[in-house]
Amino acid sequence: MLDIFKGYKGRALEVLKSFQARVWGDTTVETTRGKFQGIILPRSENDDDKHIVIKLITGYNVGIDVDTILEMKETGYKEAHYKIPEREFPFTEGLPKVKLFGTGGTIASRLDYRTGAVIPAFSPGELYGAVPELADICNLDTEKLFAVFSENMGPEQYKKLAISIGEEIKKGIDGIIIGHGTDTMHHTAAAMSYMLQNLPVPVIMVGSQRSSDRPSSDAALNLMHAAKAAGHSDIAEVMVNMFGPTSDEYALLHQGTRVRKMHSSYRSTFRTIGDTPIAMVTRDEIIPIKTDYNKRRTDCKVDVYPYFEERVAIAYYYPNMHPDIIDALTDNGYKGIVIAGTGLGHINKPLYPAIRRAVEKGVHIYMTVQTLWGFVHMFVYDTGRDLMSMGIVPGENLLPEVAYIKLGWVLGQTTDPEEVKRLMLTPVAGDITDGEPYNGYLIFQGGIPEVEEFIRKYHK
Repeated sequence: MLDIFKGYKGRALEVLKSFQARVWGDTTVETTRGKFQGIILPRSENDDDKHIVIKLITGYNVGIDVDTILEMKETGYKEAHYKIPEREFPFTEGLPKVKLFGTGGTIASRLDYRTGAVIPAFSPGELYGAVPELADICNLDTEKLFAVFSENMGPEQYKKLAISIGEEIKKGIDGIIIGHGTDTMHHTAAAMSYMLQNLPVPVIMVGSQRSSDRPSSDAALNLMHAAKAAGHSDIAEVMVNMFGPTSDEYALLHQGTRVRKMHSSYRSTFRTIGDTPIAMVTRDEIIPIKTDYNKRRTDCKVDVYPYFEERVAIAYYYPNMHPDIIDALTDNGYKGIVIAGTGLGHINKPLYPAIRRAVEKGVHIYMTVQTLWGFVHMFVYDTGRDLMSMGIVPGENLLPEVAYIKLGWVLGQTTDPEEVKRLMLTPVAGDITDGEPYNGYLIFQGGIPEVEEFIRKYHK
């Protein structure tokens, strides 16, 4: 009997029972705040017992406070079936061959509007059933490497992913897509940029900010854009493909070492920092923004460097930071520390003894800036010069997360200080640039007359 109340407990369960309302039931709910109609959805066992969740006819979900419910009436019921109809993915002569590696979650899914169930799609047949437009773009094959949330991606997964991509490239694939959760996509993009060099084909990372049960989901369009870029672009780089503006107009291809997730929920969350994106992508065309990128080749050669030292950390500096944080990393055997410092690359004087001790014990310390935009300039003020004299190395304009990934990758190959420094400060895949272009730093401030005028004229 409890199975028809999936996930509900306590007060919410009592209310469902009292009105004989079931999960997956199409239900009219009268409340003190008005009438709602939709399908009752299951809840996680960790959710509270104070709300009942229904999927409205608009496709959006809403939580209803059980204490506001006056009456519930079930008007229909369809049991959920978690299986997407498969259609054989057609092979089309002349279209590029693209391989999609899955790392966890769902890159595409279909909503069963009869039941409200979100049905994951991953096999070629499932993806064709969910996003049939893919068959007009490429010949697709898929392989699920992991089933982890992006926050659980790490060195073990990075190395296996790089090796798997390398093997696929050597077989003659025309392009690679990596389905990935968005939260740490920029970390994995950096890791792939270092582990896969001299690429002959595009490697495109893609995810979705909005789940596929929402009308505003970006999953299907992101996947179509990624397939277009992987199969048809001449840009042989590791790139992140996500929405450009918040609308459905186009996607942007961001270089894997200069991209960062910048908003928790916007569909246009990814942004190139300190430079411009490489290209714009629509379902029909790829529009280059930059011209200095690695070009596609016809050979199947790629250099794979699947190395990573796990004992590396990022220390985000803040006022009154105590030395025991650095000491703890040193005492626990960390071999490298990336500091996200203030301004041009600064930390406070109480940390100095801990820094000296760490360097004496062989810890490699690199400075980045928490401003994200801009370069480390530690020779301007006494603080910076003092820190350099202790052994901290300025990290140019490496983004903090990218410096962390690069230091882990470098220390996986050598611990010689001079060789570490040489590898860290040798540009790879655009991670260190000669300078920022004039349009590499743009942050529009809402409320300013000229900005408001621009927004009204060009974009919502």
